[in-house]
Amino acid sequence: MANETVITVVGNLTADPELRVTPSGAAMAKFTVASTPRTFDKTTNKWVDGEAMFLTCTAWRQLAENVVESLTRGARVVVTGRLRQHHWEDKETSEKRSMFGLDVEEIGPSLRFATASVRKATRSGTPPAGQTPPDDLWATSAPAPAGSTFADEPPF
Repeated sequence: MANETVITVVGNLTADPELRVTPSGAAMAKFTVASTPRTFDKTTNKWVDGEAMFLTCTAWRQLAENVVESLTRGARVVVTGRLRQHHWEDKETSEKRSMFGLDVEEIGPSLRFATASVRKATRSGTPPAGQTPPDDLWATSAPAPAGSTFADEPPF
């Protein structure tokens, strides 16, 4: 859709992501990211935390499965997605309510205070171990350019 609000949020997971499956069979992961602004107070010479924002995030299909397999409570993440506002009426009080959520497009660990090892996820329908499709660029390596000091140097 046009004119959607796309945002990037950096924060910590408040709990392990939960994997659910829709009746149609699509995987869905739900998780909450807490993002707290932090500023330096020059008068006290200390860092001061602002008010935390909690954002409910939803990832779908393969991304959902990868999130659940890779990330746990407390992980610092960088999340990009479409901001959505959900509206409903409270059943008990009949008051109209709303909240913001994030439909996740991309997510990864923040490497500011951590390191991570990345491995390509396998998908269903992939060839057996030891066999790689010719268009799998992750599995191939180009020969080193003449005069190169590194055997696995990229060709650019």
